[in-house]
Amino acid sequence: MNEAERNAEVVRRGYAAFNSGDMKTLTELFHENASWHTPGRGSLAGDRKGREATFAQFGRYAGETGGTFKATLQRVLRSEDGRVVGIHHNTAKRNGKQLDVDCCLVFELKDGRIIDGSEHFYDLHAWDEFWS
Repeated sequence: MNEAERNAEVVRRGYAAFNSGDMKTLTELFHENASWHTPGRGSLAGDRKGREATFAQFGRYAGETGGTFKATLQRVLRSEDGRVVGIHHNTAKRNGKQLDVDCCLVFELKDGRIIDGSEHFYDLHAWDEFWS
């Protein structure tokens, strides 16, 4: 298995750990200096610096949706430059609203660990509306 394939496997494991709340595995996969970027205008938008801040963001996804937030992985694209793109579908329920939006995440990996993640939504308006 080459580095690009190993990086893709890290991302697959990350999605599985995220959806099951497996913090031990997420801690293994994310570098302590990892950063996370969420677009939009809502309270969840912005840049997070460090693994703990990134995990706090993940905790908000779960906490503010009563644990209903899911990112269903559909496809993984990999490159030789340390980037992996995860294409997934987000669903959740919150305050009588239903989230149903496609997303891709661009991950950067270094030495087999996630160092950066950037979310990109097909319908950013729907994402913002759900969290408002």
